[in-house]
Amino acid sequence: MPKMKTKSSAKKRFKLTGSGKIKRKHAFKSHILTKKSKKRKLALTHSTLVHKVDERSVKEQLRLI
Repeated sequence: MPKMKTKSSAKKRFKLTGSGKIKRKHAFKSHILTKKSKKRKLALTHSTLVHKVDERSVKEQLRLI
């Protein structure tokens, strides 16, 4: 039986923390940055955690479940 492959898109976008939560980056930080305020761009720079509702689907894509 072949091994289950992880979704390549998911493995590029998410990282696991030490406590098992899933880290992600914010969207809307790649282009058209001139009209966005400095405060907004700075806030988008920092990573955050995946919401609890979405955790299961991300874990399935990473083959953690």
